[in-house]
Amino acid sequence: MSDALEADNNVSTSPKNTTTLEGQTVYPDTKEEFISADADLTKDLPEDTESVELVHLRIQSIEDLELQRFTKLKSLCLRQNLIESMSEVEVLPVATMEDIDLYDNKIKHISSSVNQLTELKSLDLSFNKIKHIKNVDQLTKLEHLYFVQNRISTIENLSTLKVLLNLELGGNQISRIEPDSFKGLENLQQLWLGKNSIPRLIHLDHLRNLRILSIQSNQLTKIEGLDQLPNLEELYLSHNFISKIEGLEHNTRLNTLDITSNKITKIENLRHLTKLTDLWLSFNQIDQSIESVGDELRDLPEFETIYLEGNPIEKNSGTVYRRKLVLNLGSSLQKIDATYIRG
Repeated sequence: MSDALEADNNVSTSPKNTTTLEGQTVYPDTKEEFISADADLTKDLPEDTESVELVHLRIQSIEDLELQRFTKLKSLCLRQNLIESMSEVEVLPVATMEDIDLYDNKIKHISSSVNQLTELKSLDLSFNKIKHIKNVDQLTKLEHLYFVQNRISTIENLSTLKVLLNLELGGNQISRIEPDSFKGLENLQQLWLGKNSIPRLIHLDHLRNLRILSIQSNQLTKIEGLDQLPNLEELYLSHNFISKIEGLEHNTRLNTLDITSNKITKIENLRHLTKLTDLWLSFNQIDQSIESVGDELRDLPEFETIYLEGNPIEKNSGTVYRRKLVLNLGSSLQKIDATYIRG
């Protein structure tokens, strides 16, 4: 998941100086808004409706939507509204609800009412004002959990989510990974932690099935703590303070490594990564010969893409930069700095 997204307001201008907004008509000259009651937004939907999507409609209350009559409801999307409380999810059908999307509202707390929705598979609470992860322990069928851009400082209360596959916590206030932060999440495949203040990669041992780890824009100074992640395929470490490529000895399934905008001075310790296809190292301090880069990478059988722009190695090589990379990096190379190699 990217980390900071602008909300799409879906605003279109109509004749006579009016604006149409998802069913609402606003008259700018009079500064009055004629907005239907929330109950009217769902009144025309049949009772066997399985999916309700009401985006950017200034809805303040889930209860006012009178969703209790939809006894077969599976999916509810209320993105970009003004909802402050989740307690009203108690009106939703316990036996059928699988997906709740409350992205971009004004929610501060996760209500205990959420725990009754035990069939839930996806819960998106991104872009709210939540400080604590709680009241999700009974959601044991949850596969996707999104908390992007909240005010969370501690990763906690997730140990019962045994089938969770994707956890997104980017854009929060996390400054430390605790010993039990990921306990119980042995089946997690994707972990997104970008734009926090995490100083060290530690306590990841429980995540043996993790395939994607994104921890961009944090406070990392070293690649470490990945020994127990044998299934890791994609590692995103851009915009940190890492000075050396190391600590990847046991990550032999890695195909994508992003260390853009760090303090790397040398390409090294990669020749054992025979599945590596993409290496992103733009805007570092790499100042070695292209020949030595070739010695490290040319025997990787699936290697396709390298980004080195903004490094001394690119700036100092002049017009022969691309040609020398092609000659030294092997026949599988397809792209240099976002530009494909012509055959």
